[in-house]
Amino acid sequence: MKRYFLALLFSSFIIQGFAQKYTNITYGLAPERELKMDIYMPKGIDKPVLVVWVHGGAWHSGSKENPPLGLLKRGYALASIDYRLSTEARFPAMLFDIKAAIRFLRGNAEKYDYQREKIIIWGSSAGGHLVALTGLTNGNENLEGNIGDYLNESSDVNLTLDFFGPTNFKTILAQSTPHGVGVRAPALATMFGMPVEMAPEMAELASPVFHVDATDPPLFIAHGNQDNQVPINQSIELWLKLKEAGVPTEFEILGNMGHGGADFSSKEFMDKVVSFIEENL
Repeated sequence: MKRYFLALLFSSFIIQGFAQKYTNITYGLAPERELKMDIYMPKGIDKPVLVVWVHGGAWHSGSKENPPLGLLKRGYALASIDYRLSTEARFPAMLFDIKAAIRFLRGNAEKYDYQREKIIIWGSSAGGHLVALTGLTNGNENLEGNIGDYLNESSDVNLTLDFFGPTNFKTILAQSTPHGVGVRAPALATMFGMPVEMAPEMAELASPVFHVDATDPPLFIAHGNQDNQVPINQSIELWLKLKEAGVPTEFEILGNMGHGGADFSSKEFMDKVVSFIEENL
């Protein structure tokens, strides 16, 4: 009976698009708690490219559970990570955690059997902000941190997928609807420990648009044109900066879609994402 149950469980993994799942792997120990991740391996792919998923939740909520499996089903390995939330630690703690996770994943590539030199980072909403900032700060010692046991590994990523993430905390509230201000102003105050307008240096450090330069890895942006939580102008600002710097980029405007409107199960949409990866990685 036990063997039968395990066979059924493994079969369910295959049906969902992955051959194996490693759960609750500790990648670092922060003062507040252990930091965990799950790794999903695709079926039938030898040494796949790795995608790191960073969840959203206004920096104060969300978890690694139930990540989108769209790229996993296309043959990519997927690591879904937890990080310290703004209710636990202020910025840049969450970025330190993400970079620690990347170092851990690079250091354990042989163990889990994915490629160590091609790492994609993907996130939505607050996760979109964090992945954009991660990808645009390769090599920035001020945002590296010292979490984890793999400090000699690189935390660089090779391509970024930013879905409707904030990009400029000096302009976001002025661009926002009243609803957007009501959502973002308290979230930012929690993340910075004070209202964003009282923390201009921290706001700039945390804003992806201020980190763009010609050495940055390719970046794909998706944003709904009816987003009333994160103004689409935030993605336009980043896209224009990337174009100006000569960084390979693509901006997918999602018509008649609000915040979180990207359909990760849409073949047409995911085809565009995969095409960008294949052309630029």
